[in-house]
Amino acid sequence: MTNGDWAIVFATLMGPVLAVQAQKWIESLRKSSDAKDAIFKSLMATRGARLSPEHVRALNMIDLTFYGKGLSGRTKMEQDVLDAWKEYLDHLYEPLSEDETQMRVALAHREELITNLLSAIATERGLKFDRVQLKKGSYMPIGFEQQDQQQKALLENAVKVFKGENAIKVVNSTQESN
Repeated sequence: MTNGDWAIVFATLMGPVLAVQAQKWIESLRKSSDAKDAIFKSLMATRGARLSPEHVRALNMIDLTFYGKGLSGRTKMEQDVLDAWKEYLDHLYEPLSEDETQMRVALAHREELITNLLSAIATERGLKFDRVQLKKGSYMPIGFEQQDQQQKALLENAVKVFKGENAIKVVNSTQESN
């Protein structure tokens, strides 16, 4: 057999193997891209409801999804997302002050950090959003906020009752008045 014959045999045997490997590589890239898109969509959809389980889950998936292929295989944009997430996460762990002015400053800073994170993810995904759209482009009905506040108050009062700090007032409505 000549070198040309060996080349034909090699190509015949390796062609399908290389095609399958190329398909697996493409599927891996698509899977990674789909996961990044899902996180961005979840964060954008829930940016007005940051206590929702969907929002928290999406945040917690950032480390894994934007990790890249290790330090050598991580793109600069993936690193920018991870850096923005770490900064936001660090701020989330800081307790809010009881002082209303300090609390407002901290919440404004938190708003800036989530905007930075959303902006970094949008850039990594090849999307263009202005910062105002990222900050204020969501809709949260006032009724949702009121409902959340009422549920929080109800839960806080229930905890106080169970701890013995408050009592439940019982009124007998069947008593006849004199």
